[in-house]
Amino acid sequence: MPRAADIAIARGSRLPRSVRRRQLLAAAQEVFVAQGYHAAAMDDIAERAGVSKPVLYQHFPGKLELYLALLDAQADALSQAVQRALFATEDNRLRVHGVLTAYFDFVNRDDGAFRLIFETDLANAPDVRGRVEAVEQKTMRAVADTVAVDTGLDRDRAELLSRALTGAAQVAARWWLASDRPVPLEDAVRLLESLLWRGISNFPRQDVR
Repeated sequence: MPRAADIAIARGSRLPRSVRRRQLLAAAQEVFVAQGYHAAAMDDIAERAGVSKPVLYQHFPGKLELYLALLDAQADALSQAVQRALFATEDNRLRVHGVLTAYFDFVNRDDGAFRLIFETDLANAPDVRGRVEAVEQKTMRAVADTVAVDTGLDRDRAELLSRALTGAAQVAARWWLASDRPVPLEDAVRLLESLLWRGISNFPRQDVR
């Protein structure tokens, strides 16, 4: 998502609704990432976007609705990145590499979007918790689909392996970022890939006719 400052718009100018919405979401993301949900105010977001509060409320009825729209967008971005990694190759080691890279790239983004999903101060709100759980399930099931087809494992076992892979990717990527990137990103991915592949390769691919 572009930064609000990158959408060069004068205050009060009329824009297509879709463009204005992107502008407001970009501004809101900057504010929420910097301040957290509870400390952020609609005034701050309107100011960052260079619009009046009435304009902001024309698009989003409240702060929660604005936050949920952002959460949906970023959850979808992560899910799509994982799915692209799975569909890009039939080589399972490359798939492991791709899934890990998707998570590391996501947390390494300059906009801090991962905080909206994994470090939100609104985690206990039902709407937020449901969305976070949904993206975790969606990414896990995408991996499980591939594991089940390739290994012949039943669904429960495929999902257990997939949860281990996606969970390790998320936790390791967040630790790597919080630790100030102690090793280069590609080296971090390769290291974790070597660890996980040793286990996953015990379930060799079956020929699918």
